[in-house]
Amino acid sequence: MIGIVGYGSYLPRFRIRADDIARQWGRDPETVKRGLLLKEKTVPGPDEDTITISVEAARNALKRADIEPGEIGSLYIGSESHPYAVKPSGTVVAEVLGITPEVHIADYEFACKAGTEAMFVAYSQVKAELVKYAMAIGADTSQGAPGDALEFSASAGGSAFIFGREKVIAEVIDTYSYATDTADFWRREGAFYPLHGGRFTGAPAYFKHILGAGRAILKKSNLKPEDFKYAVFHMPNGKFPLSAGKRLGFKREQLEPGWIVPTMGNTYSGSSPTGFSATLDIAKPGDLILLVSFGSGAGSDAFIFKVTERIEQVRDRAQKVQEMLSREPIYLDYGQYAKFRGKIIMNE
Repeated sequence: MIGIVGYGSYLPRFRIRADDIARQWGRDPETVKRGLLLKEKTVPGPDEDTITISVEAARNALKRADIEPGEIGSLYIGSESHPYAVKPSGTVVAEVLGITPEVHIADYEFACKAGTEAMFVAYSQVKAELVKYAMAIGADTSQGAPGDALEFSASAGGSAFIFGREKVIAEVIDTYSYATDTADFWRREGAFYPLHGGRFTGAPAYFKHILGAGRAILKKSNLKPEDFKYAVFHMPNGKFPLSAGKRLGFKREQLEPGWIVPTMGNTYSGSSPTGFSATLDIAKPGDLILLVSFGSGAGSDAFIFKVTERIEQVRDRAQKVQEMLSREPIYLDYGQYAKFRGKIIMNE
């Protein structure tokens, strides 16, 4: 049995409401919320970045795994907002956690599927018996240009997963990846904000890859939507995952445990993994869970997990996603948000 032995997430307490962003740019708040199904989003504090978020998520994963950090042989971080252009995030995280020096480390990028990219490599390392345990993290402090549609959803948070052969809480049943060269979202070197193709990011990008990967892994595994207790799809907003799930044959109740994440505006490289983390928080032994990510550029990774009896022993060792979403949020107005995110550039 190969699968997840520990999982954990971290979400900042700072938030900004979709209403406040809409009013700032003269848009109707109710129209925006209906169109995106988003209420608010997390905002990283002035002292928070992909590295600090990764550390907190990883610590929660270690609490549930009940293993020594030194037993982890690989650590991979997927993000579209690594704080350094030339210096890995992974070495800092590994040092803080006590995993160094006998460890293989790499940072990954693939827009919003960078997190599942790290998960796939970590799983493969364990499957190949190169390491005993491997950790994968998806974390971000995503950016959206002022007034752009991305500003309503590009937020911050992360999730970490430790893969191994012992103490498994969610077994990997199958995997599948689907990718093409589809330029729907990009950011050139030195550019502060990403650009995107507007509506083009939906039909030929998100839905083509999510549905392609979803249908393929169902066929490969010889499973049907009704065989699953839950399904989690990448969440650039609240509408897309519901639509993708419906088109694949899943019911809304199968999607809702993970869907709480986008409705609260947490969309980033760890959004589908964080939705998966929220689902593990309530899943029961024997439940099958489908996870399908999406990253612009473009590609999707699909996983099928089967929850084991051990989940009941470890679930309460760390804070759950729903608890993080509801714990005393600190709301910012648009001016404070712009200050926190460095949106105002002063001329010297």
